[in-house]
Amino acid sequence: MFYWLQKNLPKIVIAPSFAVILWFVYGFVLWTFYVSLTKSKMLPRYDFWGIDQHFRLWSNPRWFIAVENLLIFTVLFVVICLLIGILLSILLDQKIRAEGFLRTIYLYPMALSFIVTGTAWKWMLNPSMGIEKLFTDWGFTDFTFDWLVNREMSIYTIVIAAVWQSSGFVMALFLAGLRSIDDEIIKAAKIDGASIYSIYVTIILPMMRPVFMSSIVILLHISIKSYDLVIALTGGGPGISSDMPAVFMTAMAFHRSEIGLASASAVMMFLTILAIIVPYLYSELRRQDANA
Repeated sequence: MFYWLQKNLPKIVIAPSFAVILWFVYGFVLWTFYVSLTKSKMLPRYDFWGIDQHFRLWSNPRWFIAVENLLIFTVLFVVICLLIGILLSILLDQKIRAEGFLRTIYLYPMALSFIVTGTAWKWMLNPSMGIEKLFTDWGFTDFTFDWLVNREMSIYTIVIAAVWQSSGFVMALFLAGLRSIDDEIIKAAKIDGASIYSIYVTIILPMMRPVFMSSIVILLHISIKSYDLVIALTGGGPGISSDMPAVFMTAMAFHRSEIGLASASAVMMFLTILAIIVPYLYSELRRQDANA
C-alpha cells in the first residue's frame, strides 16, 4: 500500500485540479455546444432542436456586423502590433542607454486591464474633453477627431487602444528572441559588409519563426475574445457599429434572453480559436519531431 501510494502520489496530488478543470472548462464547453442545439431562451432547455440556432445566427444582421468588425480589428491589430513590436525590439537590441527604463515604459500598458485601457482612451478620444478639445483650445478650430462617436470609424478606436496595450508584449517576445541569437552570426555578417537593415531582414528575423507564430497566435486569441475593451471604450456603439462577437454573445444571453443563440455564437468563436490553435500546435510538434 505504501509503495503504491508513493508511486502514484503525483497523480493523486494533481487529480483534484484535473477534475475541476475537466468539469468547469471542458464540461461547460460541451454544455454550451449542446445548448446551441436546443430552443433555449431565458432558461436552458434540453430538448434537441438541431442546428437551427446556427442558421438563426448566420441570418442575423447584427452577427454579420460583429464578424466584419472582428475581421477589421484582427487584421489591423495583429499587423500593427507585430510591426511596432519588431521595431521596438530591434531598437532596444542595439544596447542603447536607459534600455531598462524604456523597456519598462513599453511593457507597462500590458500590466493594465483592458477595462482601464478602454476607460483611459475613452477620455482621450472623447471630442468634448480629449484630443479634439486639446487642439481646439490651442487654436486649431477646424481640427476634428470624432472617431469615438463616428459609426464608420468607431471600430478603429478599439484598434488604437488594443495596439497601445499589446505592442509592448510583442516587443518583449521579439527582444527575448533577438537576445537568444548568437552574436557571432551578426559579427560574421558585418564582416561580409552586410548593413544592419539586411542583417535583420534577411538573417535574423527569418530565424525567429517560432516567435512570429507565438505572437500571432496570442494576438489572434486576444482579438477573438475581445469584450472588456469594447465595452469600456465604445460599448459596441454608436448603435452596434463597433459590435464584436463576444459583445454579441453577452447581449444575446443577458439582455435578449436568447441563451441558445448566444451559445451558437460562443461555439463559432470556440471553433475559430481551434482553427488557429490546432494547426499551430501541429506544426510545432512536427518541427520538434524533425529536429529530434
